[in-house]
Amino acid sequence: MEEEYKETRQERREKKLTSKRERVRKHGQNLAQLYKEAIIKRINKLRSDKEKGRKPPID
Repeated sequence: MEEEYKETRQERREKKLTSKRERVRKHGQNLAQLYKEAIIKRINKLRSDKEKGRKPPID
């Protein structure tokens, strides 16, 4: 039988850390701008729902 290759703990850890670094790098450019855009987007969505007579979703 063929023996399956198992990733070592170190290899799994390195893969996880690289993906984590990529995520952080994207948000690290200008975190305040990212949050501002998210808030404005949510406000605009709530306004458009209000104009159409829909109830806003409950989080």
